[in-house]
Amino acid sequence: MTATLPPQREDCRPLLAGADDLTVVFQPIVDLASASIAGYEALARFPGTASPDVWFAAAAEAGLGAELEALALRKALAALPDLPPNTFLTVNVSPHLLGAAPVAAALAAPATLRRVVVELTEHMPTPDLAALREQTAALRGRGALIAIDDAGSGYAGLQQLAEVRPQLVKLDRALVAGADTDPVKAALAEMVGTFTSRIDAWLLAEGVETAGELAVFARLGVPLAQGWLFGRPAPYFAPLSPEVAQLVRTQVARAQLAESVASLLRPLRQHDAGDDVGSPPPYVLVDAEGVPEELVLADPRTGAAYRAPVSLRVHPSAGVTETLQRALTRPPVHRFDPVLCTDRSGAVLGLLRIEDLASAAATTP
Repeated sequence: MTATLPPQREDCRPLLAGADDLTVVFQPIVDLASASIAGYEALARFPGTASPDVWFAAAAEAGLGAELEALALRKALAALPDLPPNTFLTVNVSPHLLGAAPVAAALAAPATLRRVVVELTEHMPTPDLAALREQTAALRGRGALIAIDDAGSGYAGLQQLAEVRPQLVKLDRALVAGADTDPVKAALAEMVGTFTSRIDAWLLAEGVETAGELAVFARLGVPLAQGWLFGRPAPYFAPLSPEVAQLVRTQVARAQLAESVASLLRPLRQHDAGDDVGSPPPYVLVDAEGVPEELVLADPRTGAAYRAPVSLRVHPSAGVTETLQRALTRPPVHRFDPVLCTDRSGAVLGLLRIEDLASAAATTP
């Protein structure tokens, strides 16, 4: 049946009564750093309650897999003129069907594939990896980006990652769900993120549904995320709601704070340098302008007070690991002295203990 069809049509009878039975909805993909929409994924929808996976499986069994995927592609790509500025559109294709005439014709229909991400969705060994490399290279030549779906889900996904070298990698939903309560999932997601950064690809966490899951991927520095938390699929390119945008900004800010020394600050008393102070240490002596001159600390062995120079000052936005490294490169006599934290004007904000920095650095991704 496939050989007799003109490449411009996708006749999916008897699965569908007509082409209009297949509709397309769009789910937002969010740039976490800017709390804005980076793109949309086009998703096929069918009559009744059966999931799209069931429909595509039935089409494959009936020998209509290429025709149904081509129909979904044409409907998705037809929305390109309405795509909001500075966003991309992700369309799904089974790798083994990239060379099929109906699918090739559907992808050839737009004048350019710029702003289109072709997502390879199948998770079984691809029979001809050389052909897949050629096909994806041709799509890149027309402006498309290539994505791999469900990275970390098994051998086929890893094999495609190695052969195709995608620009976008979607993290398997099984590693996303509950990542905030399962450190093993978070560690695996971090490993995939390290790999994607080494091949100059972007990682996308798919299926994010809770603020806790969002917090994990914000902490891991994952650039893109998608899921019901940000917006459900809609028949149009829906904007990000102000409430969701604020939630993303808050979680990203908290993640950045957790990686900075600001969360480790301990309060520190201040006294004028010329005063005869009888307060117990630690405290800082400041001059008439409020500039810190010396620290008064307690000897850990005897408890006796002693004076130490201000050997290192950092801003609260300084990174934990960087600050610890700087502290440990001081002269040995001052290496384990606390670090003073000041604002841009030099005003004292608090004290950072070396043991607190070391503990935080040990848990920082």
